Amino acid sequence: MTHISPITVSPVPVIDTLSYLALGDSYTIGQSVDEHDAFPYQLAGQLPGHKITGPTIIARTGWTTQQLISAIDGSDSKDKTYDIVTLLIGVNDQYGGGSQADYRVKFVQVLNTAIKLAKGNTNHVFVLSIPDYGVTPFAHGDDARIGKEIDQFNDINRQESANASVNYIDITPISKLAANNSSLIANDGLHPSATMYQMWVEKLKPVVLSALEKK
Repeated sequence: MTHISPITVSPVPVIDTLSYLALGDSYTIGQSVDEHDAFPYQLAGQLPGHKITGPTIIARTGWTTQQLISAIDGSDSKDKTYDIVTLLIGVNDQYGGGSQADYRVKFVQVLNTAIKLAKGNTNHVFVLSIPDYGVTPFAHGDDARIGKEIDQFNDINRQESANASVNYIDITPISKLAANNSSLIANDGLHPSATMYQMWVEKLKPVVLSALEKK
């Protein structure tokens, strides 16, 4: 009599289908790289056990914090909620000479909106720091001034993120690596390359996965 071994069936992993809203400016849309190389798309494809619908992106090159606020108010998303919300905003406030006091007020406003859009779950909101574009060719050697001001703006969004108990991911040190590695800069001489965005995702991904486990 032939012995037939029982067939072992591996359990099918449970996949959560989650919605993702990415708020920001050129760094969120991935200016000068292919759309799928922007960090929200890379992140959405690298969360094992989770299927991401979208992502929905409200961002545009050149937007200040106020412009982002206005865009959210005028979008369909303002009446929806999302499982994951990322926020990266402020470089154009600094670049345009905006005051840090005004940035603090506007950042708190948009952060509170992000929390509301995340169903009020602060654990599902992820703020990314502003990259230091002072190290790029675009800055024409004005790195000391730009870097100092970016740090000051980041002090604000870091403090307010802590006050709101949301997740904060400091990607600014990664952006500074472009000073000695041109492969981290897109062809426009200013924005991150797909490689740098992937480095951001590697730092962001474990924070997101940990937050999703906590629900």
